[in-house]
Amino acid sequence: MRPTIRRLVRPRRPARDTRPLLPPLTLYRAILRSHRKLPPDARHLGDNYVRAEFRAHANVEDPLQIVGFLTAWQDYLQAVTKNTEDDWRKYKLTSDALSKMSDEQVVQLYELMQEARNVHAEDE
Repeated sequence: MRPTIRRLVRPRRPARDTRPLLPPLTLYRAILRSHRKLPPDARHLGDNYVRAEFRAHANVEDPLQIVGFLTAWQDYLQAVTKNTEDDWRKYKLTSDALSKMSDEQVVQLYELMQEARNVHAEDE
């Protein structure tokens, strides 16, 4: 059997199931813009958290850590832009995602949860 042209030509890139990652500065600005639709307290908390996280990861050189960081924040951006205030209640952290976190990340997440509860309690 003779090879056909179609079999001889290889695709240039494998097909991707995911969208390409945004550059860090573009992603950072898009997140801060998306926070404009949040309530003032949530916006302040979110903006400060995003600034701190991006500053903390500014000098990271491990490519896997950079890709993971950008992917997580891009997923967050997508969630913020497509959801309304009431939609946030349906999101839960899976046990699989929690098991992949380091002890430091779990502590940071707990502190964020406590701060969010304090802000919510002050509103009532």
